Amino acid sequence: MQRLDKRRRIHFVEVQSADACPIDRAELMRRFHARERGNEIVSGAAAFAAMWRAIPILRPLGLLARSKPVLSILEWLYSRFLLIRPWLQRRLRARASA
Repeated sequence: MQRLDKRRRIHFVEVQSADACPIDRAELMRRFHARERGNEIVSGAAAFAAMWRAIPILRPLGLLARSKPVLSILEWLYSRFLLIRPWLQRRLRARASA
C-alpha cells in the first residue's frame, strides 16, 4: 500500500512505536486500524476502506465501501482472512528462511 500511496497521504505507524495510541497493543496486532482525517479510529474492513479512499487508484473501491451492505461483505471477508493469517505468516516466514 505504501508504494501505491504516491502522494504520501497515509501515515503508517509501527505498532511497536505507537506509545501515544489510545488502543491496546494487543488489539492493534489483532486487527488493522486507521484514522481518517482526524476522525474516529476504525478497524478491519472499514480501516482498509479509509486507506483505499486516500489512494487515487483505489478510491472508487473505498467509496463503494461506504455502503453498509458492501462494508458488511468486506468485514465478513476480513474476518475469514484473520482466521488464516497465522498460517500465511508461518508459510511466508518458512519461504523467506529457505
